[in-house]
Amino acid sequence: MTPRAGASPLPRAFYARDAETVARALLGCVLVHRVGRIVRRARIVETEAYVGVHDLACHASKGRTKRTAVMFGEAGHAYVYLVYGMHDMLNVVTGAIDDGQAVLIRAVEPLANVEGKTNGPALVTRAMGITRTHDGADVCRVGSPLHLAEGPAPQRIGVSPRIGVDYAKDWKDALLRFFDADSPHVSRRARAG
Repeated sequence: MTPRAGASPLPRAFYARDAETVARALLGCVLVHRVGRIVRRARIVETEAYVGVHDLACHASKGRTKRTAVMFGEAGHAYVYLVYGMHDMLNVVTGAIDDGQAVLIRAVEPLANVEGKTNGPALVTRAMGITRTHDGADVCRVGSPLHLAEGPAPQRIGVSPRIGVDYAKDWKDALLRFFDADSPHVSRRARAG
């Protein structure tokens, strides 16, 4: 069962928990982006948790900047940033104000009006039409064109280290990547934990 296009956004309390808990809970939820009359929907099948200022892979570890300010704000807001000068990445802020936690949406399974590959975070934003203009968007607000809704949880959850964070010293091995172990849409198969 998948939620209808107009399904209600997840409540702020859903996001007002630690990033690791939210990253697991987001698996199976539906990412919704309305552009004009077109409603794009995709089931989240892969996430990564960035757990705060002590996590060397987390942007918050560099402190509060103009770019990261939204991470230190209220849970349930989009944190969209540019990487490699060309790719937008979608995260959702979690935890308490000033915690600097977020969850990266790494891969989704298309449900409606989504074209192109979606098995990587830059591919997700491209296929869903999400850009840095969405940075700071309140994904909990009823009527928001960008939100996340309840969806069917996966039968099996895989766990692995995050991808592309070799620079993060001991944090590179933290088991903070979660994925639907049965989905063909995940970005990369890794050892299950």
